[in-house]
Amino acid sequence: MMAEPLIALRGITKRFGEGPAAFQALKGIDLDVAAGEFVAIMGASGSGKSTTMNILGCLDVPTSGAYRFRGVHVEGLDRDQRSLLRRRYLGFVFQGFNLLARTTAIENVELPLLYRGEDRKVRRAQGMSALDKVGLAAWADHSPSELSGGQQQRVAIARALVTEPDVLLADEPTGNLDSERSVEIMELLAELNAQAGLTVLLVTHEPDMAAYAHKVVHFKDGLVERVDAREGSVPPQRHPHTQ
Repeated sequence: MMAEPLIALRGITKRFGEGPAAFQALKGIDLDVAAGEFVAIMGASGSGKSTTMNILGCLDVPTSGAYRFRGVHVEGLDRDQRSLLRRRYLGFVFQGFNLLARTTAIENVELPLLYRGEDRKVRRAQGMSALDKVGLAAWADHSPSELSGGQQQRVAIARALVTEPDVLLADEPTGNLDSERSVEIMELLAELNAQAGLTVLLVTHEPDMAAYAHKVVHFKDGLVERVDAREGSVPPQRHPHTQ
């Protein structure tokens, strides 16, 4: 028997509004993501990819269909239960770094643990460990204004990693970066996926960024148009990380 996927979507629909003004954003999405996969989601604006990511991240609920995470039917959970799943199992990285300007890198990374009520020593130890994973331990006491765009996004990734999530949801994480910093961030995500076994779901408009994924899911008009498997592929641009 095949193991059940970490994430399984079946017939997921999402409608916004009612009556003649209603908009059907998703029209029946089926998608499987295995533990340890790196999946890129691509599609034009309005194709449904961001709506799907919001549902996967428990930030929204489907109108109909089934969403199973580790075999649990997420669509049947209440708001508090979805919030708990989000905090315990999911990490988020966005196009905007969303860092607090007047706090240090380590303080930004510690925030999710602060919300959990973790002890200060625990927060500091886990925060430094997360910064070390992204190569920024030496920059822990620097404010965002003292960091480059690529470094700020690494801090944002460390903040997503500090709770040790099963899945990292990355929505256009290179959208505000130049090409060199974009490659740096994608190599970091690929490394976390390959070495730590982190499941990565990436939304991107850029084929060069999607090339890091094991498979690319193409959305069109609220449906999955096709899935391109890229098992064993290696992106063409590879270079050592730079801080």
